[in-house]
Amino acid sequence: MHYNDTILGTANISEPVLAALMDTAVLQRLKGIMQHGISGLIGVTAPITRYEHSVGAMLVVRRLGGSLEEQMAALLHDASHTAFSHVIDYVVDGHDDQSYHDEMKEHYLAQTELPALLAAYGYDWRLFLDEAAFPLLEQPSPRLCADRLDYFLRDAQALGLADAGQIQFVVESLVVGHGRIAVNNLEAARWLGYTYIQADDASWANFHEVGLYEVTAQAIRRALAVGSIHEADFWLTDEPFWHKLHDSDDADLQQWLNLISPQTRFEWDEINPTFRVSTKLRAIDPDVLADGQLIPLSTLDADFAHYRQDYLQRKQGKWPMRVVSVNRNLP
Repeated sequence: MHYNDTILGTANISEPVLAALMDTAVLQRLKGIMQHGISGLIGVTAPITRYEHSVGAMLVVRRLGGSLEEQMAALLHDASHTAFSHVIDYVVDGHDDQSYHDEMKEHYLAQTELPALLAAYGYDWRLFLDEAAFPLLEQPSPRLCADRLDYFLRDAQALGLADAGQIQFVVESLVVGHGRIAVNNLEAARWLGYTYIQADDASWANFHEVGLYEVTAQAIRRALAVGSIHEADFWLTDEPFWHKLHDSDDADLQQWLNLISPQTRFEWDEINPTFRVSTKLRAIDPDVLADGQLIPLSTLDADFAHYRQDYLQRKQGKWPMRVVSVNRNLP
């Protein structure tokens, strides 16, 4: 099969197991899950799906010569993502690690067609649960990995932080050293390091988006409390989950739902905040492969090291946020 990717171009997928995985209900479901959760659903951010990202991560691994098993792991790495993606981490008080989908991965996948399908191709499905076993796909922050690279490049383009030429330059600069992803020149490392932080500030840890996530989490918590939804509903896709929330006639829930809008504003208010909320901060430190050694950008560029440190210090901690919305009352 031929797959046309907006970031990584056209790929010929000739391996039957990859084509079979891409066609499973588990992977197809991700077409209904926005990478940005509620902000993608209501139009604050671009409607990039978890399916696009999962295939993209696989294509990065593939481009860099990763094994078939690592390509399979890349396809499956987000299979257990819930409706609204990381919004659910806010619901379960996982703002800072945002790992609920990883914690639930084994439980969720065990109930799907994946164990039987993978067994038919000679694989134990549990092989793909430990993403740390696939070092091109996943690395601890702040290193580069296929997962981080793919969601960043898609978002950077959508946010207007990267054009096609810059993305092509960076992708062509990617290399593998000591089993890990790096770049082969300082210019690409600097672009990645600085632009990634800009993307975090513009979207992933953006004050307005974090506010929308927390308001949505408050609505979901209320819906759970009154029985309008149940935890099993987390694995619906975005639209059915959104409609199920709105089907409730609970007044408090409806007031929270009314605040989930691009027009809702959030202000920093130490005295009278609606809530205090922290979020996961993302800031990579790309490795440069030079003379056979992996050298972090922060070691090569003191200005970047200070920029990264200042950014993380500035945004850490709980933010006192007051919801500002005209003619709408909080419960």
